[in-house]
Amino acid sequence: MNAAADPQPPEAPSAGDAPRAPSALELPIADLRPGDPLRWLRAGWGDFLRCPGIGLFYGACFCAMGHALLGVFRAAPAYVLALSAGFLLMGPFLCLGLYDASRALQRGEKPSLGRSLGAWRPTKGTMALFAGVLLVLEMLWGRASLVVFAVSFTTLPDTQNLVAQMLRGQHLEFLITWTLVGAVFAGLIFVTSVVSIPMILDRGTDAISAGLTSIRACLQNPGVMLFWGLLVSALVALSMLPWFLGLLVSGPVIGHASWHAYRATVAPDRPGGAS
Repeated sequence: MNAAADPQPPEAPSAGDAPRAPSALELPIADLRPGDPLRWLRAGWGDFLRCPGIGLFYGACFCAMGHALLGVFRAAPAYVLALSAGFLLMGPFLCLGLYDASRALQRGEKPSLGRSLGAWRPTKGTMALFAGVLLVLEMLWGRASLVVFAVSFTTLPDTQNLVAQMLRGQHLEFLITWTLVGAVFAGLIFVTSVVSIPMILDRGTDAISAGLTSIRACLQNPGVMLFWGLLVSALVALSMLPWFLGLLVSGPVIGHASWHAYRATVAPDRPGGAS
């Protein structure tokens, strides 16, 4: 009998043939529905009611940030748009504790303020790297903001004069340009971080993969993500009156809702994945 005709024994599987978990860039992104942002807010409100003490603590932090921004506006209005980027930068990282609380509630655990305050520690290196990326965007935003002021005003107006001129419709070109510059950079920060920070917390994903996943989510669901961004912006704007007190509640509710937005957008990386 010809030896070539003998059946070959099956090859033993090598270590490289072992099934591997999908990378962060291969994770399926859900097709979201227009009403999903409202559902996320309802879920965020429910989480706030289940752990109000934690929510009010972080809400007080948001309120303090608002007053700090107001103080800067009174002293140096040219820097307000740049420091608004800092508000957008600090907001998601401050929400880490709220993400941790929502994750605990989803797991059937009792959230605690102490644990939420230390939620950043397991991924501190990745969080620092991602914060650095957002900080670069903030610095560029600040530079662009100062350029707009320098081109529009020969001398920097005081706060009261600037507000009065804006209310009378003066310097309309400046106002439009200033707003467009802010919208571009705020959009970049939003697109890069909308699901990335809770994803890093939940999965330990590296900063680049998390940022790219966030961008993928926005490209796949542009209308829903735009609605979500506008909804968050409107709630924050309305919460600034009176005296930023609305942020005591809206801030933590948005933080909890952002966790649910991430969970609804990025599919679990394994059956029964992290909750």
